[in-house]
Amino acid sequence: MTEGILTVRQVTDRIKSLLERQFPYVWVQGEVTNLTRPGSGHVYFSLKDGDALLACVWFRGRQRVQDTVDPLTGEVFEDGLRPSLACSLRHGQTVACAGQLSVYPPRGGYQLLVDLAQDAGEGLLYQAFEQLKRELQAEGLFEPARKRPLPVHPLRVALITSPSGAAVRDFLCLAAGRGTGAGVRIYPALVQGTEAPEQLIRAVQLAVEDTWPDGEKTEVIALVRGGGSLQDLWAFNDARLARRLAASPIPVLTGVGHEIDITVADLVADVRAATPSHAAQLLWPEREWYAQRVDDLGEAMNRAFSRRAARGAERLLELDKGLAWLSPERVVRRLHERSVSLAERLDQAFAVGLRVGRERLRAVADRLDRSGGTAMLAHPHIRIAQLESLLLRQSGPLFAGAGHTLHHMMWQLHTVGHNELERAARSQKQAEDLLARFDPLAPLGRGYALVRDAQGRFIRTIRAVQAGDAVEILINDGALAARIEQVRPHDP
Repeated sequence: MTEGILTVRQVTDRIKSLLERQFPYVWVQGEVTNLTRPGSGHVYFSLKDGDALLACVWFRGRQRVQDTVDPLTGEVFEDGLRPSLACSLRHGQTVACAGQLSVYPPRGGYQLLVDLAQDAGEGLLYQAFEQLKRELQAEGLFEPARKRPLPVHPLRVALITSPSGAAVRDFLCLAAGRGTGAGVRIYPALVQGTEAPEQLIRAVQLAVEDTWPDGEKTEVIALVRGGGSLQDLWAFNDARLARRLAASPIPVLTGVGHEIDITVADLVADVRAATPSHAAQLLWPEREWYAQRVDDLGEAMNRAFSRRAARGAERLLELDKGLAWLSPERVVRRLHERSVSLAERLDQAFAVGLRVGRERLRAVADRLDRSGGTAMLAHPHIRIAQLESLLLRQSGPLFAGAGHTLHHMMWQLHTVGHNELERAARSQKQAEDLLARFDPLAPLGRGYALVRDAQGRFIRTIRAVQAGDAVEILINDGALAARIEQVRPHDP
């Protein structure tokens, strides 16, 4: 039931995180109200704008007793030190405060953690800065469409900065532990004062024209310097420098001042870094990133190789199955199996035909026996004469007066008997031909031979014997005793 329900603390923490990420540092202008100064030294007040109200807290550790420059414009106070606005802040005063938006959990409200505050009046430098921004923006120098991305892992970087400042040390120190060994060529130039813009422009021109020992050109120009007031950074708000950076054929990266410092050079550059160290971070990833990337690519390569090898093995198995089915060896094996099957069927048909022939021959023999036997067929004329003599002896006394009739009947009997004998002879000849056709020994006369094993069974396949077996070979005029020395299949 409670899934998806947030606690008050969870809601507050999420709002706090979102708010601080969205507004890491802002300037807010409004009328001071609800001003209190407890004994802790912190200053609590609200900024009012119409019916909108923003709670503010200026902690004691962030306050300065005196200011030498205007915190917003960077204008130097020519009349000397001025008390910090933290001491002179009053009800109804219109001020501009800079700081970070945050959430105060005990009250569940958001508030501005003030770092700087000043009266809302603009200084001369700030007015000039805004005027220059409007001019360059009208020329299209701030358009995102004209800006180029930085090269990936650049190997030739032109660094334009003061060679004695902290910015060059921060940049080179951070660059030494990142990337894969890029070259950094320093182009020294003043980064503050009236002569600084001209030197910065000349350094950009040299970086564009120079050729590296390997014959290649510079890949990216990095323009950096440390933090300072608006007056300290004014060299980077020069219109000539802005136009030269915009005309550079090489991508330009700026890292001027701190995160809250914005110059015209930053607005014109292809990429703006918050600090000089941040500029080095944007150019090269940490070396550990390369090691992790190599590991990731190695794992990806191993997985891809395993998948490819698995697909190759499956394909090879399919091809092997297809080759096995279509190979000559497989065809010969199938034909051999077919021939063995046909041989077995032929043997069966031969046995059935032999049995039928023997039965028919036996039936013919029985018929011959019933009709007088084979002896009568061997001497048909003698048998006829015997029958004729017997007939005469037995019929003489009774048919003495009927000689002519008897002679005619004898002639008919002779004709019928002769025809019957010829039919019987033809039947015997057909039976003998049939018997000879199914006689298993008949082929022996044509040079063939039959082979039987020790049990008297005819051998029809080489699988029925093996080397060393005794066999009997039947030929036309006898039998031969033999022993198997070698079993060889037909050569495919």
